[in-house]
Amino acid sequence: MSRIAKKPLPLPKGVDISQANGVLKVKGPKGELSLELNMEVEIDVVENVATVKARSGSRFAHAISGTTRALIANMLTGVMDGFERKLELVGVGYRAKAQGRKLDLTLGFSHPIVYEVPAGITVETPSQTEIVIKGIDKQQVGQVAAEIRGYRPPEPYKGKGVRYADERVVLKEAKKK
Repeated sequence: MSRIAKKPLPLPKGVDISQANGVLKVKGPKGELSLELNMEVEIDVVENVATVKARSGSRFAHAISGTTRALIANMLTGVMDGFERKLELVGVGYRAKAQGRKLDLTLGFSHPIVYEVPAGITVETPSQTEIVIKGIDKQQVGQVAAEIRGYRPPEPYKGKGVRYADERVVLKEAKKK
């Protein structure tokens, strides 16, 4: 069986887990998340500890039980603390400005880019060159960050573009004559 699935999940105070019709719902102080469970996975909650088990002995069941345990752990973290991703804009004239549910980006194109922020995600701009993306769903926060970065990924010669705050861009040497 998956080593990850064997590890029990302690439920923090203030978090409720309910399971009905193959859908797991996790409710906490920051919101509610749901996950559609695979038929091969079984979840037991006993005394504020959740355990994930494979229903059969198949290789797929063991693999999906570990994946499900990791997804549930991310859901618990999300409803308790939330997730955050920081982006930096590097380049002359590159700016970002959050206005309600829209993010205005000036990334060196002839036109500004207006990004519609999806529901469940908040975007802040502490400075003109920083973007902070927050939400309770780890996958959605990462997807929004990747979409914004995709408008102008860092280029390898000068390092200009949108990059993650912890990203290290290795610069190439310019062509010699």
